[in-house]
Amino acid sequence: MSRLRTRPTRDDTRDKLFEAAARVFEEQGISAASIEAIAAAAGFTRGAFYSNFASKDELIVAMLEDHVEQTIRRNLDLLAKHQDLQDYLEAFRNMDRTRQDPLGRSPLLNMEMILFVARAEKRRPELAKRLRARRQMLTEIVTIISKHEGKNFENPGWVAAILLALEDGFRLHRLIDPETTPPDSFLRAFNDLQHAIGDTFDVK
Repeated sequence: MSRLRTRPTRDDTRDKLFEAAARVFEEQGISAASIEAIAAAAGFTRGAFYSNFASKDELIVAMLEDHVEQTIRRNLDLLAKHQDLQDYLEAFRNMDRTRQDPLGRSPLLNMEMILFVARAEKRRPELAKRLRARRQMLTEIVTIISKHEGKNFENPGWVAAILLALEDGFRLHRLIDPETTPPDSFLRAFNDLQHAIGDTFDVK
């Protein structure tokens, strides 16, 4: 008879550390949070933390990477089912960003973590890789949806960069002033731009 697994796998441990770190970061702040506090919140020892990550910075980069990978997978899954623009936007609005993704549940923490990593110049290339992956994902979405709509953007990568900057900008605004920046500000802005620009947008 096979024995039941009683110890968590490496992936289980990482997932629990991600969840615990998100809670501790939100409660104590990223700078103040200690490795001991994160490990304890996950139900692990300090040694279990170091068997997965060499430092708190490495944990944060891994959490951001995991979030970007999940974001790309969710969006491309939507694209496979919804190539009409309005259908895609509605599905995007209703998409579940919370499942096994602590940064999907807390976009403000996601932005805080990005800014925290960006302060260390040597870590910025790690952020750049994630930014390029997000741009590539959005470029694919723009290309496929625009073709479905009968349009052909001259530079879909640039359109993707504009949309990504708009989304990230509203995340930052919400971090600064959540009272006047609703959670759906990006989608509302996108719809307003659609109506304002109409068919004059530079397409070929």
